[in-house]
Amino acid sequence: LDMRRQWATGYSPMLVRDVERAADETYDIIIVGGGVYGVMLALEATARDLRPLLVECRDFGSQTSFNSFRLIHGGLRYLQSLDLIRMRESVMERRWFLRNFPDLVAPVPCLMPLYRRGLRRRDVLRIALLANELLSYDRNTGLRPDRCLPAGRIVSRAETLRRYPGIDADKLEGAALWWDASMPDSQRLLMELFRWSADRGATVLNYVHAGKLLVANGKACGIEALDRCSGRMHEFRGQVVINAAGPWVRQTAAALDSDYPALFRPTIAWNILLDRPPPSDTMLAVQAADPEGQTLFVQPFKGRLLVGTGHARWNGGPTAVSPTDGQLAQTLAQVNSAMPGLDLKRGEIIRVFSGLLPGRGASGRQLSDRPVIIDHGRQGGVRNLISVSGVKLTTARRVADRVLCRALGRRVTRRDMSDSRPSAVRPEV
Repeated sequence: LDMRRQWATGYSPMLVRDVERAADETYDIIIVGGGVYGVMLALEATARDLRPLLVECRDFGSQTSFNSFRLIHGGLRYLQSLDLIRMRESVMERRWFLRNFPDLVAPVPCLMPLYRRGLRRRDVLRIALLANELLSYDRNTGLRPDRCLPAGRIVSRAETLRRYPGIDADKLEGAALWWDASMPDSQRLLMELFRWSADRGATVLNYVHAGKLLVANGKACGIEALDRCSGRMHEFRGQVVINAAGPWVRQTAAALDSDYPALFRPTIAWNILLDRPPPSDTMLAVQAADPEGQTLFVQPFKGRLLVGTGHARWNGGPTAVSPTDGQLAQTLAQVNSAMPGLDLKRGEIIRVFSGLLPGRGASGRQLSDRPVIIDHGRQGGVRNLISVSGVKLTTARRVADRVLCRALGRRVTRRDMSDSRPSAVRPEV
């Protein structure tokens, strides 16, 4: 890549791709997969003074991480299932992103219209927002003043219509208003994470395909991988191998050792970018009158509207992932049902961001709400090999911590890295 393309795609000169030299070294951990879970594993490994190698067979973060809804959310929805532990984790990780990447992550107001249906009532949401305030009491600790999140509240019918013109005003009682965080340029944020991990000693290589596990005495000791740029095979040596290959995690586990169906039951997820100026700077949570309808969010995105996230069962492979025309039409119809004044059209679609997320249960129709971590050695397979399938970008760092504790079999002292991120000049979001 020339320098102009490096900066245009978010690459930094700090990331040096030297496959030959990397193959001559020995590593504490080898990570397969260059999405957000892979880079968080690399970053957390360096926080423990370990030397990680990360290989990605495509470009960094080019699949699920790139196609996300670009929301760093604090887990307000987990109050519905009283999953307070997961909510606290989300609050703390949202703060971590806002503190470490204040020029790439910013607060965004969120509005949920209330119509006295089901749980979407003023009294219910008032209690939920109070609980959210109590459980996120430290959400602004250490943040820049312009990145602090105000307390949520119930707003009147008049303020709701003023904040978001075009929503269904029939039987509208008001709305719940709270603040989360958004990252308009997810790929740039991911590259900053790669720069940070590389600055701390990680080696990261894209276009390197892990094909075979190296095993000695029943333990993983490295991988054999193809450099897709040169066509040459290389052996990379390491004490532990972690498979974090995203939608390919199950296929990679099978290629390296054994197949585990629980690792990834594919569900397609999609976000729709529309050529329509946003009517508000507020993100809106909408749900059609159908009680079985999915809750969707309409978010302002670089002067346009981003709608997501729709999801459905997926029966295909991890490549060429795209929703059907019928699924796109159904998503737009649901938004239009909740926002009659918007009247979104199929022809206004600029781009569909789609990818695979792990589903729950044998059917895979619902999105999974828990990461899956498989220790192959404990399952009777190769020792020192772990596979992980994550479900949420916001808490990827927290899952990486759990994976490393499992992989190392002991608690290794973790250093505070709050002041170690390399500076970078970036326009603010």
